[in-house]
Amino acid sequence: MAEKIDIRLLDKRTAERYVRARLLDEKDWERHLKSLPDLAEKAAPVETTMSEDEGEEEGAPEGE
Repeated sequence: MAEKIDIRLLDKRTAERYVRARLLDEKDWERHLKSLPDLAEKAAPVETTMSEDEGEEEGAPEGE
């Protein structure tokens, strides 16, 4: 049995970097992904609207 994977290496946003650096084995990463439960049925729809002043934060001075 392989050693338990360090939980810090399992962040989706950084796992690819850890695989390239050989800190995380690609097969272990794939095995971890396959072991995750499918929670799609628990997802909630999200609605959003875009303002005309896209990119400007509310209350921020102009030019910043």
